[in-house]
Amino acid sequence: MGSDLHRPLGQDRKSRSGRRPFGGLLRRVPFVLFAVVAIGFSGYVALSPLPLGDGLSPPTQTSANSAQPAAETAPAATRDPAASLARARPNSGANVVRQTLPDGNVVTTYTPRARDGAGPAFIDTPRIGQDPRTAAIPNDALVEQSPDGPLPVIASDGLTPMEQYARPWSGARGTRLAIVIGGLGLSQTGTQNAVKRLPPEVTLAFAATGNSLQRWVQDARRGGHEVLLQLPFEPFDYPANNPGPATLLTTDTPDQTLVKLHQSMGKFTNYTGVMNYLGGKFLTDADALEPVMRDITDRGMLFLDDGSSAASLTGQIGKGLGTPQLFADVQIDDQIDTESILKRLDEAERIARRNGQAVAVGFAFDETIEAVASWCRDAQKRGIEIVGPTALALENQP
Repeated sequence: MGSDLHRPLGQDRKSRSGRRPFGGLLRRVPFVLFAVVAIGFSGYVALSPLPLGDGLSPPTQTSANSAQPAAETAPAATRDPAASLARARPNSGANVVRQTLPDGNVVTTYTPRARDGAGPAFIDTPRIGQDPRTAAIPNDALVEQSPDGPLPVIASDGLTPMEQYARPWSGARGTRLAIVIGGLGLSQTGTQNAVKRLPPEVTLAFAATGNSLQRWVQDARRGGHEVLLQLPFEPFDYPANNPGPATLLTTDTPDQTLVKLHQSMGKFTNYTGVMNYLGGKFLTDADALEPVMRDITDRGMLFLDDGSSAASLTGQIGKGLGTPQLFADVQIDDQIDTESILKRLDEAERIARRNGQAVAVGFAFDETIEAVASWCRDAQKRGIEIVGPTALALENQP
């Protein structure tokens, strides 16, 4: 090797003794033969008319010129449109059927496989709540068109307005508190403030005597709020204290009461139940109250008593009718002062921790809205779940 390094450039070296010129070619013969066999096998696979896969691969597309001969030479079973090949994957819940049409196209159909009870179990969840994207749109199956407007009804399949329009909740049996702010619709500024500033977990009650109710209710529903209808009931000092037009009076006949009731119910839709507005006298008169409670129950709604009348008969009558009902535990703004309202909310929390649930009610005063919005943020950090009244009313039913 050392001599080669010092050999002058341009001079040829002699071949080594005994070297065969065709030896390298002979050593390459096996590799050449292998390459030829591989190429031949690949060509056979490409030209073979029989599929080598599992039969589930898409059909090979053919040109317009070659499609007609293929259809003419295909077997009769393939040309028959009714001919099909059912294939069911063992881990799939569907049957797969491939049909070859006379023009050579293949149609694949997927159908559910019959269940024999051995497959996975499906959990049927309650139909509670509505997607916020469609919450402002009423369910036509839950509406009865009347001269007084759209009235709530139970759907033919048993779905109730209370179930459809309820605010969804976690389902956990922890400490739950329903906060209801009423008097909405009476003041445009107060209503706008409540709809925009209160967290969606807070329920909003709209007075039947308010203005632009359907528009405000739609805004509230799009914001995620559960909604109640506040009905005007006769107080003891009526008419000096007048809740407004269509107030339900103890002197009305049952027919007159239902006419007024439906006038108020038809003001807007998408609410889960009814809450009283005043009514100390009306709520203590069984003959006057019974037709109202019955109609509310028959329409699939709840009744929330604000607790302002200690002698109220709503609990007694509602129990006999099977009405989903609630009673407020705390009136949070009997004193319109932010610090006082916060203390009342703390009291509602103590009741909820002791009993598992509680209901707090208030009005859409500026101080109330400010205090509730602030208190809710901190309460959720303490493990308090703010829920709609429907979540509690359904649980309290026998």
